Amino acid sequence: MASQPPSNQRPQIQPCRYKTGKTLGAGSYSVVKECVHIDTGRYYAAKVINKRLMAGREHMVRNEIAVLKRVSMGHRNILTLVDYFETMNNLYLVTDLALGGELFDRICRKGSYYESDAADLIRATLSAVAYLHDHGIVHRDLKPENLLFRTPEDNADLLIADFGLSRIMDEEQFHVLTTTCGTPGYMAPEIFKKTGHGKPVDIWAIGVITYFLLCGYTPFDRDSNLEEMQAILDADYSFTPLEYWRGVSVTAREFIKRCLTIDPKARLTAHEALQHPWINPPTDPMDPMSPHAYGLWRRSSTCRQEELQCKAHTS
Repeated sequence: MASQPPSNQRPQIQPCRYKTGKTLGAGSYSVVKECVHIDTGRYYAAKVINKRLMAGREHMVRNEIAVLKRVSMGHRNILTLVDYFETMNNLYLVTDLALGGELFDRICRKGSYYESDAADLIRATLSAVAYLHDHGIVHRDLKPENLLFRTPEDNADLLIADFGLSRIMDEEQFHVLTTTCGTPGYMAPEIFKKTGHGKPVDIWAIGVITYFLLCGYTPFDRDSNLEEMQAILDADYSFTPLEYWRGVSVTAREFIKRCLTIDPKARLTAHEALQHPWINPPTDPMDPMSPHAYGLWRRSSTCRQEELQCKAHTS
């Protein structure tokens, strides 16, 4: 088994103990690759961070390490940090290997998809977010691409991944973080306003994810970034077209409204969201989701795969 992360937050310079393989994902300054520990033969995922590209922003890596150390192995729905170290050219963050793939792909592969399936996924996500918030951490980049399945099995655990934008907040307050960050379509109004933000931004993102899971598109999707931002600031969304939402329950829509509340203080907390009737529904079966949503999910998944391939080739 790979060694546990050392107590010092700064990665130790040492020879690489892992052999990297296929690319699993890519960002502007890092690549996530499948890797195998040379001595044990165990497989993991390695976030390989180019030191040259990260020059002057090393604090971002140290912050991600600090966050992962605080929550690793504490919750079944949070990706575990196994190891981290530094070589001459790269920084390595080694985590569990999520063999089940992204949330996008899992939905597209399923033969049927019900509202109760979406509720189960959001329940698991909320449980992990509540754990993060209880430990003073706000994720700040929740989106379907950062929700992975541990294994390909149907009952596999859903994992929250990518803590690169997360922050530790030991005080229960809203006006602490002011940096604009995240993925635009999932960002809360207070992030754009730069008036200070905190844990409620994660609940807003969960509202957006829930909306997406139920219809196949995001609530604030517009023709331009400026129009999208204004829609978010005004919470300008609707449950239309009707053919996408006809089979979705009133309780689900009410849950989304409680998450997509402009005032962060009026938004549900993670623990309150876990008690919402849609998250703890009756046992009656729900209707399958609209076939229109399936088409949108598949197109989104295809675009995501093409984006990853382009990033992998240019990294």
